[in-house]
Amino acid sequence: MPRAASFVVAAAALAVAGPLAQTFLPRDHSAIQYSTGAATDPVASLNQKLRSGTLRLSFETPHGYLRSVLAAFDIAPSSQTLVFSENSLHRERISMATPRALYFNDSVAVGVVNGADTIEIAAQDPIRGVMFYQLSQKAQPPPRFVRTTECLQCHLAAETSGVPGLFVTSVLPLSDNRNEYVQGWATDHRTPIEDRWGGWYVTGSQVPVRHLGNVPVTHVPRSYVRAAVAPRLASGVGTFDTRAYLSADSDVVALLVLNHQLHMVNLLTRLGWEARIASSEARPGQPGSPSMRVRDIARELVDYLLFIDEAVLPSPVRGSTSFAHEFSSRGPRDSHGRSLRDFDLTRRLFRYPCSYMIDAAAFNALPTAAKDLVYQRLWQILSGQETDKAYARLSLADRRAIVEILRETKKDLPRYFQAVTR
Repeated sequence: MPRAASFVVAAAALAVAGPLAQTFLPRDHSAIQYSTGAATDPVASLNQKLRSGTLRLSFETPHGYLRSVLAAFDIAPSSQTLVFSENSLHRERISMATPRALYFNDSVAVGVVNGADTIEIAAQDPIRGVMFYQLSQKAQPPPRFVRTTECLQCHLAAETSGVPGLFVTSVLPLSDNRNEYVQGWATDHRTPIEDRWGGWYVTGSQVPVRHLGNVPVTHVPRSYVRAAVAPRLASGVGTFDTRAYLSADSDVVALLVLNHQLHMVNLLTRLGWEARIASSEARPGQPGSPSMRVRDIARELVDYLLFIDEAVLPSPVRGSTSFAHEFSSRGPRDSHGRSLRDFDLTRRLFRYPCSYMIDAAAFNALPTAAKDLVYQRLWQILSGQETDKAYARLSLADRRAIVEILRETKKDLPRYFQAVTR
């Protein structure tokens, strides 16, 4: 397997993306220029500040630049999740005793392995999609994030919707039989909890009984054998040397958010690319033309945005850190104090089932034609005009609350979003 410079596990996976993911888009199309266009992602912006001297990163032992990098990107240390599956760039350094740490916010993710010579960063450019960078873990004046395309060996795949993107996988235990290969699949909020987190630590004060986390996935007696009950961890204390990490936790709520967010990132990139390529080729309306794909991916994005196929939480969830509180506090709120970042965590992830990623820079930067399609479809569902049974899980109260929140917090929301009555 390619040792991609990735911040997530890369494995042979079962795609959970829609059918359009099987069509790969040309990343260096003149309308995209992924490799050659000027990047405008948060890392590129930070690099400019480092060059000009308006920002400095601090190096400290034993974490190098990590704390300073997280502060610069406004990433909460409580977002830490820990993965011990040995399927990435520094695989020789990753184990259950030395898991890889991942940190994230809405647009940037940071990965670090103890003793590795680089920090890995993935950031979403609003126009060009996810960019990958490395930062040397050697003190240097000034430090610089270096862009890399090595990650695309794994992060340009069906699992990323056919564009440079992100995904997390869940893997089953594997013995030392040389004829066996890693068995796993990409996961998002549609994946049943019992199929998530293989190869990951999962901590929390309340965690579903059945999932794949917290058990060895290499050097086991028998391959592909699931534990009947996942070991419960309130924290990582006593399981690995937590002194080497910013936190002793791999918070279950952070994992749930990460599972949701990454596919949302890919869909936003895919829709933006489809629309920009369609506009440049100027062939709207023809059967099978790019404009038809734009409409299809917009519908797929809206379904995901509204958690239409979200897997039900089998039991209430409560994390082991301050992540849930810190995450919720970041969102815009309406006059009733409601936010799309408010958690439910009893039967579903969020109290109001519309993704907070509707406020992401990549959503705001969508071409007008694509964004119009998203809003039109969103209103069709939220207003109650859509009668397909698949949307019945959105109650009148849900739809009404979502529209009310959007009307007060989303600046470019079309005026036809009015009170929901049916």
